[in-house]
Amino acid sequence: MPTFYVSDEIHTDVLAELQTLGLVHLGYGPDAVRYDDVRDDIDAVLLRAERFDREKIDASPRLRIIARHGVGTDNVDIDAATDADIWVTTTPGSNSRAVAEHVFALLLSLARRVPYGTAQTTSGQWAAAKPHMNGFELHGRTLGLLGFGNIARMVATIAQGFGMHVLVHDPFVQDSAIQAAGAAPATVDEVIAGSDVLSLHMPLTEQTAQIIDADALARMKPGSVLINTSRGGLIDEPALAQSLQNGQLGGAGLDVLEGESVDMKDPIAHSKIQIADVPNLIVTPHVAGQSKEAFLAAGTGALQAIRQALAGQRPEHAVNTITACAPA
Repeated sequence: MPTFYVSDEIHTDVLAELQTLGLVHLGYGPDAVRYDDVRDDIDAVLLRAERFDREKIDASPRLRIIARHGVGTDNVDIDAATDADIWVTTTPGSNSRAVAEHVFALLLSLARRVPYGTAQTTSGQWAAAKPHMNGFELHGRTLGLLGFGNIARMVATIAQGFGMHVLVHDPFVQDSAIQAAGAAPATVDEVIAGSDVLSLHMPLTEQTAQIIDADALARMKPGSVLINTSRGGLIDEPALAQSLQNGQLGGAGLDVLEGESVDMKDPIAHSKIQIADVPNLIVTPHVAGQSKEAFLAAGTGALQAIRQALAGQRPEHAVNTITACAPA
């Protein structure tokens, strides 16, 4: 009977099904166990936020698969997993719509000053708050997208429903495909300088790290809004804070922080800015893809990959290739 480790909370239906397949150790909740305490027995990991580096992987003699609950692999040493003949999988598309909708949850909250209005009203300042609640409409504004994968395409569709114009830069997508989606292809500089709202949808690489730095922020339209539901390292956070404090930027909505590269479970402790002191900044705790529907889809996809790997098959959506492929 195989033994499983689940790093963080998953959908109850997925957990119940996993428990029918073998023994499950949970890395969360009142009976949480540390992975290092059970690693000798683990055949498969269903992974969310916990970091799996080479040391942890090399110390896992039975481990066959690390099934990511989501699309990112920033917290997994893929080379180490490949060297150890351990599959790494993701669940692409499982949370695309949830993330796309969260972009607009952040954007509309900033555009209509929802957090300010709520705070003032709940503190008894109903009348005093009203003169400061003149936000802006999305209709007729320009949305810029850096990256044009599945999520960004859904964002573009939603934006067009609001009557927004859409500019797109993605070096891996042909201009004809961007135009077919009703958007206009543009250079990075044109997107940054020409957008009322700039939304980031790209992976974190050496080329994209801090692509939104002090210079890029200075080139954005005065009063414009920045949204990031992708990876925290895409933005120079101290420069962003300064841009918000001096009024160059009208607002920012972040679902990801740079500190997640140090500690995905407590990035605020490693933040280079004091979030509470930055005006017009909304931060959510990396939950853009965490709708009920997406939660179930991601868990189901990860569970399917585990079933396939333990049956000696190549799991769907594997991000690496291994040499050993025998049933557990």
